[in-house]
Amino acid sequence: MTGPLGVADLGRRAYGEVLELQRDLCRRRVAGQTSQDLLLLVEHDPVYTLGRGTRATSLPASPAELEEGGAAVFEVERGGDVTYHGPGQLVGYPIIDLTQQRRDLHWYMRELEGALIDALAVLGIAAERNPGLTGVWTAGRKIASIGIHVKQWVTMHGFALNVTTDLGAFGRIVPCGIDQVVMTSVAAELPGRDAALLHHSARAAVVAAFAARFDRIPVEIDADSLLADEAELRP
Repeated sequence: MTGPLGVADLGRRAYGEVLELQRDLCRRRVAGQTSQDLLLLVEHDPVYTLGRGTRATSLPASPAELEEGGAAVFEVERGGDVTYHGPGQLVGYPIIDLTQQRRDLHWYMRELEGALIDALAVLGIAAERNPGLTGVWTAGRKIASIGIHVKQWVTMHGFALNVTTDLGAFGRIVPCGIDQVVMTSVAAELPGRDAALLHHSARAAVVAAFAARFDRIPVEIDADSLLADEAELRP
């Protein structure tokens, strides 16, 4: 079913602000107050998020110690273990109604992986799935993480693609609970490229690949108006 995909670029924002925006947009979609599929794109200030599957062994440093290091820490409703978001990362939060696509969470996760694999191919990086492990990999290194939450078939949370991310920040955790995982980024795989160009190219490739995978036509929407609409819903 071809239709529009509203793409909102939120710029760099604190995680908590965007988390509440996602929750409000998800509630509105579930309540039938909007029928628009959305893809929120954002770069976060340093933050560690703990999904429902986070294990104590994934946190060699406690949440308090992570915060003392200058990063925020959030426990969230998405699936998966602990991960890091920060500057230089392209984070995408799809707010879409799977009843208009396919009521199959496994299919949805694989399509997210497929969209990122397609986008990385455009950038010149050969990426693949790792059987039994959610996310996207290249030459045995993890380049993108995925964790979702679905409420009455409406999605939130999503994916994080390392573009020029400081990979050292992952060293304070066991990323996604995968022991001895090696994290990488677009910049690490394509050394010597201009950072601004990498971000521009990654954004364009991800939007195009996501829209193609979900049979949507991307339409840029004003992020400020989206945030204003969300603020009006608060008491």
